[in-house]
Amino acid sequence: MFDLVINHCSARSQWFTNFIAGSGKGHDFFMTASPEDDTSMVTRPRVSPLLKPTETSHGLQHVWCTFSHDQVDFDFTNPNVLIEFARIINLYLENGASLFRLDAVAFLWKTLGTSCINLVKTHEIIKLYRLLIEHKSPKAIIITETNIPNQENLSYFGNANEAHAIYNFSLPPLLINTLVSQDSSALTQWLMSMPPAQNGTAYFNFIASHDGIGLRPAEGLLAPETINELVTTMQDFNGKISWRTAADGSQSPYEINIALIDACRGTHEGEDEWQIARFMCAHTIMLGLEGIPGVYIHSLLGTMNDIERVRNTGQNRSINRHRWEYNKLDTVLNNENSLHYIILDKMKTLINIRQQQSAFHPNATQFTLQLGEHCFGYWRQSMDRAQSVFCITNISKQEQFIRISDVNLISTQTWSDLLSNMVLAQDQQTLTLAPYQTLWLTNR
Repeated sequence: MFDLVINHCSARSQWFTNFIAGSGKGHDFFMTASPEDDTSMVTRPRVSPLLKPTETSHGLQHVWCTFSHDQVDFDFTNPNVLIEFARIINLYLENGASLFRLDAVAFLWKTLGTSCINLVKTHEIIKLYRLLIEHKSPKAIIITETNIPNQENLSYFGNANEAHAIYNFSLPPLLINTLVSQDSSALTQWLMSMPPAQNGTAYFNFIASHDGIGLRPAEGLLAPETINELVTTMQDFNGKISWRTAADGSQSPYEINIALIDACRGTHEGEDEWQIARFMCAHTIMLGLEGIPGVYIHSLLGTMNDIERVRNTGQNRSINRHRWEYNKLDTVLNNENSLHYIILDKMKTLINIRQQQSAFHPNATQFTLQLGEHCFGYWRQSMDRAQSVFCITNISKQEQFIRISDVNLISTQTWSDLLSNMVLAQDQQTLTLAPYQTLWLTNR
C-alpha cells in the first residue's frame, strides 16, 4: 500500500521551496487566497488560521492550509498538479503498488463561497485516477481516508466507480462509546442503517490508527451530550482532545487522542479490572463485521499512552505513536506476564480463527441482531451460504443471558462457538455471556 498524500505536502518540501522562489517544479502547485476573501463556510478540522502568510519572490502570498501551517494545500485547478499526481501514481504502480490510500482526499477541491469539502470535482478526480489506475493495473485498489460524517463518507463509493474501499470512520467512536457506556443502542442503530457494499467494494474497518478517534463521523449518530461524556471519560483515562473551529467561530472536539488499550481502562463509572477483556471485545466485534479489518500495530502490541512523547513534540497525536526500541519490545514480548505478550498472543489467536471463516468474507451477508442495550450482535453468512456465524457480544461488565429463540438459531443444526469450542446442546434454551465475552456461533 502506498500513502498518496494528495491534498497537501510539507511546507519544507522542495516544491514549496520552489513556490517561494517563484521558479522550478512546484512553483505553481499551491492554493492561495486573499485575506479579504470570504472563507467563512470552509470546513476546518483544526483551530489554526486557514491562510498562511508567506513571503515569496512575487511578494506576500497567503497559502491555503486546511490542516496546519506546516502542511500546504495543492491547487488542483492547475492542470499541472493533476498531471503530476498522475505521474506519481504511475511511478507507484511501476514499483509494485497494489493499494492506494488517498489521504484527506475530501478536501481536495476548493471553491470560495463553499464548504470546500466533498465537492463534485473532488469526486470527479477520484473517478479519473481510478480509471487510470485500472487501465494500468486492473487489480489495484483505492482506499479513501475521509474523516467526515457517515453519509458523506459513504458517497466515496460513488456508483462503484470511485473508492474500492472506504475507511469506516464511524466505527471507532461508536464502538468505544458502546463499551464505556455499556449501551449498544447507537451502534446497533448505525449498523442497521449501513448499506451492504457492492461486490468488489468494501468497508475498511478499524478502531485505532496513528491518528485519533475522529468525532465528526459520530455527528448525527451520537447526541452532543453523549459525545461530551465520552470526551470527559477519555480525558479521565489520560487521553487528549484535539479541537476544530466551526463556521461560526465556535470550537468543538474534533478527535480523541488516546491509545486504544487506555481507552478500554474502564467505563463512565471509572477504571476497573476489565481492561484487557474490553480491549479484546472491541477487536472481536470489529474483526467479524462486513468489510476488511485493519489492526493498528500499537493495538497488536498493546502499546499504552505515550505522554512523554506528547510533551516532547507538543502534538496530541503523538500519544498513540510510541517508538519502540527493538530490544525493549523483544523483552516484553518474551515475558508471558507482560501486558504486551498477553495481548499479542490473544490477538494472534483471534485473527487466526477469523481467517479460516468463509462467512467473514468482506462481502458476505450481514444482518443486525436485536439483543437489548447490554448486548450487541450480527449474523454473517458466506457467499455460498454454506456457513453462518452469529456474532454475539456482552458489551457490559455484568453477566448477560440471551434466549436462543431471540437469536433464531436453526434447531436442526449443530452450533458451536469458534472462540471457546463450546458446543450448544440440542435442548439448550439460554446463552450465558461473561462480561465482554463474544460468541462466534457457527454451524460448521
